[in-house]
Amino acid sequence: MADIREVEHLDVLIVGGGPVGLVTAYQLALTLPPEKRIRIIEQHQKSSQDQYGRAITLFPRTSEMLDQLGLAEALSQQCFACRDTVSYDRDGNEVQGRGWAFMENMKDTVWDFALVLRQKYQEEIFRQALKKNGVDLEAPMKLIDVTIDDTVQLGGYRVIATIQNELSGSLSVVKCRYLVGADGGRSFVRRALQIPFEGSTTEDKWVRIDGIIETNLPKPRTYCAIESPTHGNVLWAALDRGATRIGFAFTAERQKAYPKFDEEAAVKEAIASVKPFSLSFKEVHWYTIYSVGQRVAQKFCVKDCVFLAGDACHTHSSGAAQGMNTGIHDAVNLGWKLSLVLQGKLRPEVLKTYESERRPNVQKLINYDKDISRLMTMQLPIGWSGDPNADPNVVLGQVMAEAAAFTSGISIRYEADDILNVRGNLEKDCPGDSVPTAGERGPDVELQKPGTFETTRLHRETPNNARFYVVIFAGNTTYTSPTARAVFDAVRKSHYLSDPRLPVSWRTIIGGKGSSPYEMLGTEPLGKVLFDRQYAAHARYGVDIGSGAILVLRPDGWIGTIVRLAPGATTEMEQYFGRIMQVEPLKARM
Repeated sequence: MADIREVEHLDVLIVGGGPVGLVTAYQLALTLPPEKRIRIIEQHQKSSQDQYGRAITLFPRTSEMLDQLGLAEALSQQCFACRDTVSYDRDGNEVQGRGWAFMENMKDTVWDFALVLRQKYQEEIFRQALKKNGVDLEAPMKLIDVTIDDTVQLGGYRVIATIQNELSGSLSVVKCRYLVGADGGRSFVRRALQIPFEGSTTEDKWVRIDGIIETNLPKPRTYCAIESPTHGNVLWAALDRGATRIGFAFTAERQKAYPKFDEEAAVKEAIASVKPFSLSFKEVHWYTIYSVGQRVAQKFCVKDCVFLAGDACHTHSSGAAQGMNTGIHDAVNLGWKLSLVLQGKLRPEVLKTYESERRPNVQKLINYDKDISRLMTMQLPIGWSGDPNADPNVVLGQVMAEAAAFTSGISIRYEADDILNVRGNLEKDCPGDSVPTAGERGPDVELQKPGTFETTRLHRETPNNARFYVVIFAGNTTYTSPTARAVFDAVRKSHYLSDPRLPVSWRTIIGGKGSSPYEMLGTEPLGKVLFDRQYAAHARYGVDIGSGAILVLRPDGWIGTIVRLAPGATTEMEQYFGRIMQVEPLKARM
């Protein structure tokens, strides 16, 4: 047996070098002080991981989150930005409102398109960004054992991991405060800790094949659905660098013709799947065949120190193109919480909200996915109570349209919980849809910078750097300046809210425009000032320009709470942060 080297102590060990592990590691590397140590390991060599294939599509909310982490610009430089869709029936006639049609109506965001970039290229961008922040992906390094020492208190080095260098065979032991298992559907972390993976795998098999093609399909550079009588609802996706992906159901009957499924078989079936259109491959980059299943881990967290993310804790078909999106949502949700806990700023118990927030959304996706995956194989959903002779293609269009806002990520929300997502007095006083609620995504809105009136966006001004943002909508200062001055003075006198240890940044949004924010407010503003020249941002957030409001945005861009701009707002802010922060109020200054 290989010798075990001296034990190393880490703050976080991340297992898995795919997008979920890389984005988690990147957030920690970006926001933690240099004395905090993290490692990310991957059992496969880089050459193996650099294959084509796998996930391809990021939807708007995922792009927004990556943008706030400073990663989306590099992705957009290489991607195929897909805004067009088309569906064809079995005879090649174009039909409306089916398949991926919902993608043409993804609004309320500048990222109003499907960002299509093969995982191979996404991972390289994430690896390079991680490296610039001082952390290298270590491969091939395999986790071969993981245990939790219950005698060590929470926050200590409770997790003991044994790692094997796959090239040298040498073993090393790591003791870490936290471990993140982002090691895929066959997760070693999940299996080693005996976490049940509940759900089922169907008998259905799907094929995906990527390459450079020639075709007479009228609109080939789109997200396209072809309603094949033999291969189900066929996916045709324009990819980066001029490539195309074809995906289709591979029925048991058709499988019988292939004792061995190889590239030749994949090409032959792809050609058959897109009839009546012609198809030929100039290059084949990648192909795969896989079974469709939906599973969820019984726990996303073990003993408050080991977390599962991405496919390690939930798997589903690629029918709704949500796999990588859901995993990145996991990574972003977990990343800032871990960072702030490790910095001693956020109470460790807040880490429990990772599972309570992510699990309901994962389950909602799987419920959709069960219906979508069946409909794509020309079967009506289990428990279908409608017309038994309904066309699955028509029903699929209806289901995907119903799920559109969730699929795009724009409507993904976290329930009010009195911890991170707290219903403030403004929300309580304004029932209905007029005011965004705690736990909803904070809408991106156009704003202007003072002086130049240069256009910017709220998301650009609130990057995810593991800090909360208190955004003061000051309204029309002709009416609100006395109240705003009182609130600003109260904040400055608050020993808690003005404590530099508190991970909070301030933004002041003034309605209208002027030459001097100071003169408009009658006092120094809090934090960076932005103008809302046409009051559109106030309207989008349901804020009365005559009274104003104060909004707390979490680091990941979801709304923490929203309250009236009033003298009591300072107390509301102190209570909100006091519940979740480890930072205790300073004693009154002398």
